[in-house]
Amino acid sequence: MKTYLIFLPALMCLVACNKKPHPEAFAVTVDSVALDDSPKSLNLIMPPKPKLSAVRFPPPVVVPDAEQMTVSADNAIDEPVGNADVHQVAADKPAATIEKKIIKTGDIRFETGDVAATRKQILASLKKQGGYVEEDNQTDNGNDNRKEFVLSVKIPAANFDAFLGSVASTATKIDSKNISIKDVSTEFIDTKTRLENKKLLEARYLELLKRATKISEMLEIENKLADIRSDIESTQGQFNYLNKQVAYSSLSITFYTTQPAQVETSVGFWYKLKESFSDGYTLLQSLFFGVLSLWPYWFVLFGFYLLIKRWRNRRKAAKGA
Repeated sequence: MKTYLIFLPALMCLVACNKKPHPEAFAVTVDSVALDDSPKSLNLIMPPKPKLSAVRFPPPVVVPDAEQMTVSADNAIDEPVGNADVHQVAADKPAATIEKKIIKTGDIRFETGDVAATRKQILASLKKQGGYVEEDNQTDNGNDNRKEFVLSVKIPAANFDAFLGSVASTATKIDSKNISIKDVSTEFIDTKTRLENKKLLEARYLELLKRATKISEMLEIENKLADIRSDIESTQGQFNYLNKQVAYSSLSITFYTTQPAQVETSVGFWYKLKESFSDGYTLLQSLFFGVLSLWPYWFVLFGFYLLIKRWRNRRKAAKGA
């Protein structure tokens, strides 16, 4: 019985090893599986193939120079959201502008009915506009018929036009009016930049002076500082003068009055008598000054008179002896 139990399993193993699968059965199985289009059946046999997507790049297009600045909406590249905000801010930000520095000068010449009243009105308007007088001159042509004033004034540049208008309003006739404008923006910026650079250079040399340990180094730095400070003073003076010229405009004002001479038209007795006395007095003055102008000849004649008188006295004395 034990022997039978030992040989039975061995016999069963031998039979199983000799059994082969039928080829037709295998073919039918494969075909049946291949004909089944369901994804489930395919996944049981082999893994799914990876899906490949081909990326095609269009060939480069040669764009003429005149068209390179334009991009069509179809080929435009979308900006990230953040970059769009940045570009919007950059577009909204105005470009940096440089304030112009202008020197304005002018002169005006006109006739007025009353020079004293005109001068008073001009000075009042000048004080109101914040200006001041540089020169104040009065001239006369030798008689009372013509008087002339010349004023040189400085006015804040912002009030130049208003002040010029108030001056012109006092004229009865304007002979000439000239306005000159000079743009010194480049010179102003250049002078300011040079001044700032020299001050920075001075600060650097001061730092070097603090770090210097040798006397020779200190002396050399001190010499450099002296030259730099001299340049700073010169440049500062130029900058201050230029700044003053820009801040205050110059105006030369010339105004005058002319009054005709008064002539008496009366031909009566008293008028003739007055004219006679006046003419006689004028003639007497002319005669007196004419005789007085001959004083060198009077001295010569007086010398001859003394010589002749002395000669006669000697002659009389000789005859008496």
